[in-house]
Parts: sequence; structure tokens; C-alpha cells
Amino acid sequence: MISQRARYAFKAMVALARVQNGRGLQIKELAVQESLPKKFLEQILLALKSAGYITSRRGPDGGYQLLKPADLIYIGPMLRSIDGPIAPLPCLSRTAYKRCDDCKTEAKCEVRLAFSKAYGDYLSALETTSLASVMHQADVILPPTT
Repeated sequence: MISQRARYAFKAMVALARVQNGRGLQIKELAVQESLPKKFLEQILLALKSAGYITSRRGPDGGYQLLKPADLIYIGPMLRSIDGPIAPLPCLSRTAYKRCDDCKTEAKCEVRLAFSKAYGDYLSALETTSLASVMHQADVILPPTT
């Protein structure tokens, strides 16, 4: 399960991706638009900025913007930048691998085998799904109102 922090980060990234004409969104505007707590959003935006997903500009026309197009932002790496490792077991993690203390041999570990395929499928989906594709899917299901 992803954290509330990751859910808010995802909502913020979608909102920033929907902004047109190179305009940025200020924290207050983003918090109101997405119904997110402003103080928590500030921390999330700082983490996304540190991870290289967004940038900020000061001034009346400033605010936060995506650093790259939404079709080049993939869900898995973005999720990791907010929540850390996403593997169900440390021995399956690509970014924070650690052999389990109670495991005699990974090749025959029933717990690892039980989660390995499902995690592989899950990870593959996260690594190949872009922010733009999710937004497009949402627009097809529920077109934006104008």
C-alpha cells in the first residue's frame, strides 16, 4: 500500500502536468485545487524537487512546474522518491536489497517465491507506466469538463 504522502505527491504531479503555457502553480493554489494540506504539500514538493521531478520559480508568475514532460515521468521511480523501496520483502528490492535474516537459501525460500512473480509483475507495470498514460486513461474514462 502506498502512503498518504505518495498519494498527495501523485495528485500534485498530475495537477502540475495539466498546467498549460509554462505557467507554474503556487503551493496555495495547488493545495486548494487538489484539497491537500498546505504544510504537508510543502514537504512533498521539496522531496519531488530534490528528486529532480519539479522546479520552482519565485515571483507573482512563479510556482512549481514539471522539469520534464509527463510521458517521461514513470510511476515506479517517482513512488520510490517519496516512499523509498517498494518491494514487499527486502530480498526482492532492487534499490535496497538485503538478505532476510531468517532465510537459509533465497533460491528455495517459500516466502520469497510466493511474492517474487507478483512483485515482478507489479514492478514492471510501475516502471513502464508514465504519468501521461495514467492521465490519458483517466481522461478517456472521465473526460475533463470545460
